[in-house]
Amino acid sequence: MEQGIAHRGAEGILLAGAGRAILLQIANPAVGHGVAEHSTFTHRPISRLMGTLTYVYAVVYGSEEQVREVRRRVNKAHAPVRRDADASARGYNAYDADAQLWVAATLYDTANVIITEIYGAPDADTADAMYRDYAKLGTALQLPAHKWPADRAAFAHYWDGQLGSLRADAAAVSVGRGLLYPEQAPLWYRAVMPLARFLTAGLLPDQLRKDFGLPWSEGHERRFHRTLRALAVIYPRLPRRLRHWFKDYCLASLDKPQTGKPDSGKPIPGNPKPRDPKKQEYRA
Repeated sequence: MEQGIAHRGAEGILLAGAGRAILLQIANPAVGHGVAEHSTFTHRPISRLMGTLTYVYAVVYGSEEQVREVRRRVNKAHAPVRRDADASARGYNAYDADAQLWVAATLYDTANVIITEIYGAPDADTADAMYRDYAKLGTALQLPAHKWPADRAAFAHYWDGQLGSLRADAAAVSVGRGLLYPEQAPLWYRAVMPLARFLTAGLLPDQLRKDFGLPWSEGHERRFHRTLRALAVIYPRLPRRLRHWFKDYCLASLDKPQTGKPDSGKPIPGNPKPRDPKKQEYRA
């Protein structure tokens, strides 16, 4: 039996699903409105992605000290992300268990989709182990263990129910467009975005693809499946050190003391717009 997420969750190819997971997350108003109102995410997409993936890698692979550190960082970032419901908008709270369940669910489902496309469907024991491990992404924060669906069948029921009513509203679309069409990002990041948009569109449910204004056709569909087949041939043959490089990089970043520079209001390299020190990053 393979080792579930411990064997595949470190794979850099999971970055191919990052756009899908984020757009699914923000399509839920309980998450998307918090991101829209409390995050500099659209101006600092790399920071947002790094924060999310560092959290994932630390919970799964990190030492006890690294897990404590990443939990501290995430909870600190989540603390101001709250708003009471009023006549103009529904409320949200980053500590809300249902919102955290949805974020963890998008990470699990996206990883499962990518791993299956690249390596083929895992056997039942491996799939169950991976599913159990992904529960930690929520329970390491404020998600009670009993709220994570009991097994993969229960998760499928939950997932289908959520997708059935999921629609991206104006706030989500605005954040999504900022992610998909970044204006204030390093040149290399903007250079890879056409491919990232293409993969994100192909991995999204059709309704959300339409909501976020991502073009799609039968030609796109054929090219998407050809791309996945090519990745399934090429990627597994890369050296393990290269495939796991980003996981190692993220974990190493937890061992470095935070300098406070991102919150200083000074421009960040590759991002000409200073960060508003009153805003906190809203990370999964």
